[in-house]
Amino acid sequence: MSKSTFKQNLYIWAENYFYRPNFTQKLLSFILLPLSLIYAFVIYIKKYTSKEKDLGIKILSIGNLSLGGSGKTPLGIAIANEFDGAFIILRGYGRSSKGLVKVCVNGQILTDVKTSGDEAMEYAISVKNTNVIVSENRDEAIYEAKKMGARYIILDDGFGKFHIKKFNILIQPNPLPALNFTIPSGAYRYPVGFYRFGDFIAKEGVSHFRKTQIFNQTDKMLLVTAIANPTRLEPFFNQTVAQIFYPDHHDFNKQELAKLLNSYKATSLLMTQKDFVKVKDFNLPISLIKLHTTLSNELKNAIKQAI
Repeated sequence: MSKSTFKQNLYIWAENYFYRPNFTQKLLSFILLPLSLIYAFVIYIKKYTSKEKDLGIKILSIGNLSLGGSGKTPLGIAIANEFDGAFIILRGYGRSSKGLVKVCVNGQILTDVKTSGDEAMEYAISVKNTNVIVSENRDEAIYEAKKMGARYIILDDGFGKFHIKKFNILIQPNPLPALNFTIPSGAYRYPVGFYRFGDFIAKEGVSHFRKTQIFNQTDKMLLVTAIANPTRLEPFFNQTVAQIFYPDHHDFNKQELAKLLNSYKATSLLMTQKDFVKVKDFNLPISLIKLHTTLSNELKNAIKQAI
């Protein structure tokens, strides 16, 4: 078994373990509960020993309590397009660079996707005239954004920065994890009770609405994706010849994708926008799942008050 195949199988196993566990996986989950209790205790200590400080600018944090994707980036894109003046700050998972990097300034993209990471590049190409900064040190990035004239900050995946004063939008994932345990027994990074620390709980179909459309649709599409929780793409499964899941933030190469196209005799690769930013220069046939998120009036009003 190749290293790539092993990683794919492990990722699929983990996806099932957290969201669709069989009996054996549920048993393992309960065996690991003591570790989950220790982990949850450490998170509680971190939360209650952190002293919140005001960094002198309005900050919207878009986060979730669970592992994997819940639609943070699409929601952040929708907010940034609705309310002008945002500087988008995120860690830049999967990037090859370190430290603070200005990915996009006033709509001008300054780096490639390997330097920025896929989510940062998705913001850069999806929000007009935007400003995007990646940094492991979110405080440093916020101060830099202030110097550059930010009206407000969108902090992608910022809930766990307990020391920063911010308006916490917590997205409730769909589907929910199978068990309400923290890792390693369940999919929660933070205890389920931490929803009470959210200033706004965002639920798809209530606070925001998602509409998808396939561009350049072909007869034999092969779904290839490296997003967290790929079961969110299940509505597209019956339109594809097969589905290939890679670990979140996987760095595609042209040869592996060309081989997959040939192996499945596919006419195009069906990919999300997050995947596409990493392969757009490969000159391969791509069918693109474009997602448009709209905000409810309730969420719009909450954001207006927060910023």
